This record gives sequence, C-alpha cells and structure tokens, in this order.
Amino acid sequence: MANLFQSFDLAGLQLSNRVVMAPMTRNRADAQGVVTPMMVTHYQQRASAGLIITESSPISAQGIGYPCTPGIYTTEQVSGWRKLTQAVHQAGGKIFIQLQHCGRISHPTLQPDGDTPVSASAVKPVGQAVTYEGKKDFVLPRSLESSEIPKIVEQFGFAAQMAKEAGFDGVEIHGANGYLIDQFLRDGTNQRGDLYGGNIKNRMRLLNEVIDSVMAAWPLNSIGVRLTPENCFNSMSDSDPQNHFEYLLQQLSFRNIAYVHILEGDMMKKERDVNYQLLRERFKGVYIANNGYDLERAQTSLKENKADLIAFGTPFLANPDLVYRLKQGIPLNPADHSTFYGGDEKGYNDYPFASAQIRK
Repeated sequence: MANLFQSFDLAGLQLSNRVVMAPMTRNRADAQGVVTPMMVTHYQQRASAGLIITESSPISAQGIGYPCTPGIYTTEQVSGWRKLTQAVHQAGGKIFIQLQHCGRISHPTLQPDGDTPVSASAVKPVGQAVTYEGKKDFVLPRSLESSEIPKIVEQFGFAAQMAKEAGFDGVEIHGANGYLIDQFLRDGTNQRGDLYGGNIKNRMRLLNEVIDSVMAAWPLNSIGVRLTPENCFNSMSDSDPQNHFEYLLQQLSFRNIAYVHILEGDMMKKERDVNYQLLRERFKGVYIANNGYDLERAQTSLKENKADLIAFGTPFLANPDLVYRLKQGIPLNPADHSTFYGGDEKGYNDYPFASAQIRK
C-alpha cells in the first residue's frame, strides 16, 4: 500500500519519497533574473523532498510577469541555476524547473520596450500587476497573431535546452494559474476563431506544440505539465472545466509524459466543482495532487490511489525539514505571510529545523 515516505520511481528517476515541493514564486532573484545565493541555500535546505519543482522561470523577456523572478534564457541565468541544481544534488535531492510565460499577467513596465502583454485573446484581467514601481492596473492585452505563436513555442524549446545545461533532472511546463498556456486552454480567455481557439482540441494546440518543442531537449519521461482546471486566480474561468479537462488529461495520457501536476480546486475558495477522481482516471501516468494537503489527507489519497505523489507549498516554505517533521509527527512552523514575496533571508531561510538529522 502506498505511503508518503516510500521511495518512488518517476520514469526512471528515483525519488526518496513521495513528497513534492510545489513551485512557489518568492521574488528573490536579482533584477536580471539571475538566481541569488540565498535561493541556492533555500532549495538546498529543502532537498529532502522526493522531488523539488522550482518556482516559475520565465522562458523569455516577454514571458516575465513579476519583478525578480529567475529566468532561464540567458547564459548568466543558466550559471545561476547550475549552482542551485548542484547544491540540491549534493544534498541528495531531485529537481525539475517550471517553465513559464506569464502572457497577459504582466505589465508594459515589465515588457521589452514597454510592449503590451500578449494573450490568447484581448481579454483584460481584473486586478493589478506587481511591478518594480508598485502595483499597477492590468492593461488590455494584445491577442497573439497566429504567425507569432511559433516564436513562443520556440522560446519554450530554447528554455528547455538551457534547463538541461543548468543541470536539472527534468522540466515542468506551466499550463496553469492563468498564465499564457492556461489562457489558451480555458475559454474564458480564449475567444479565438483560428486553429488555436474554439473547441478544446484547438485550445490544446499550443500546449501540444510546446511539448513537442521541449522534446527536442528532453525525453517525454522527463517532462511534466501543471494544470489548474477550476482555479479562478488571475481572473480565470472556463465554461465546462469537467469535460474540457477530462479531454486534456486523456490526451496527455496518450503522450506518455512524466506526470501531470494538478491543483485540485480553487486557491480562492474551498468548494470544488470538478470531480478530480475522474480526471485521475483519464490520465494513466503519474498524477501529482496539490492544494491544501496535510499528512492525513495525503496518506489517504495515496492509499486510495487518488494520487501517486503529493505536492506541498506553504508548509515547505516554513519547514525546510518538512519530510522529517511529517514522518516524526513534529508540529510544523507557521508561515509568515508578510515575508512571502521579495525581501531577504527573513521569512525565507531562517525558519528553524526540528533536528539536524532531517534526512534520516
């Protein structure tokens, strides 16, 4: 019977347990998108996770949506990430990088030459962008021309190759949380009339092309995909998430990727409108479950075969030795929400360990 602390074979990559550190943007890179020494320390501290998935990494200057996020498209960025992956590997961990294009969740002040952010369609998100000049209202994005999409796909492929040079064990394609690929997948933001819009097959076209591009650098069993079927974060919606994402999961199953990483439910509310067991059944590969899991719920989900791996977010931020604490039944450190984004080591690398023997 599956157990959270058992080892796991992820398509040939041996994980020491079934605990996944979820991607968490913390805005601690420098202004050029290069990994900083405190980021190296942060990830190394948490290398007891079976698998670490990094915070979102922009695939290009156009893909940036927040200040001080670590990119993966320049040689300097690759060098910074290489120090981080080496530190994680030296500590016995495994690590995938999450490749991201923010699309409309950006602002002209973050874009090259002050350009307008792009999206599937010209649908303005509600809310404000976070910029170097403080929060600013989102702008109406520009709908990508069909002729521009191959360049976006190429950027994902280039970033994937850079990730290989940086020493990662694999990559996760960010198709979630209201960023560019998700803007194509869900019909609340995709109002296109070309081959990238309309029915769900067309709306999946960009994701499929990105997977194909990433495959030039990585085998399919080293590529994961993250999805959020009903998360309304970043002003997202879909008219029929159950059926649309059942189709997506079934199609991804045919592709034999390493895993799907599913945020179950909505970050903004507790109710769930999607039956995630049906989504799980549509995908025949490794299923990573995410969103508000504690030890009891994680163990139950594994025992009932509702998931293969469980991703933890905030608990991993506040508990570098989360695996040890969960295994030993030690209370968790509370998270300091005031230090989540930007700043220094405070609320990032100063959370206490329960024991020096965190990997026993």
